[in-house]
Amino acid sequence: MRGNSRASFTVITLIGLCFALRSVAEEVREPPRPPQTEQPSSTPNTSQPSVTVLESRQTQSVLGKEVRSSANENMGRIVDVIVDRSGQVRAAVIDFGGFLGVGSRKIAVDWNALHFDNPGERGVITLELTRDQVKAAPEYKDKQPVVVLGASGGLQSLPPD
Repeated sequence: MRGNSRASFTVITLIGLCFALRSVAEEVREPPRPPQTEQPSSTPNTSQPSVTVLESRQTQSVLGKEVRSSANENMGRIVDVIVDRSGQVRAAVIDFGGFLGVGSRKIAVDWNALHFDNPGERGVITLELTRDQVKAAPEYKDKQPVVVLGASGGLQSLPPD
């Protein structure tokens, strides 16, 4: 009888230990939450992000899109978009010229020189400039002052950061 009592004690002890370990494991998985304090009314609640739904018919991605002149000449593809410190879009960088990436160069063109009003043409973007105007523009180089080819074909510098 003594052997059974010792075995029962061991089983009961192991069961109690399992419950204790389970309780500790649940506490580790769910860290205690700090008590909620009310925020002053002058501090906006930033815990919930705002959500905006954009219809796919009303938007399009521009990176990689083909750019054509108003005379329907291939001008290249948009490879980057330049924004100023206030978040305003200032220019698009077009990978211009070359064949299969060989001999091409990047040109920054004024955002206002681009037209997106041809939704039936499968994402083709029209540029108000000619191939000769774009050829004459200086090359865009990352981390250097940006010279933007304006909508009228003139050059303008973006202010330094």
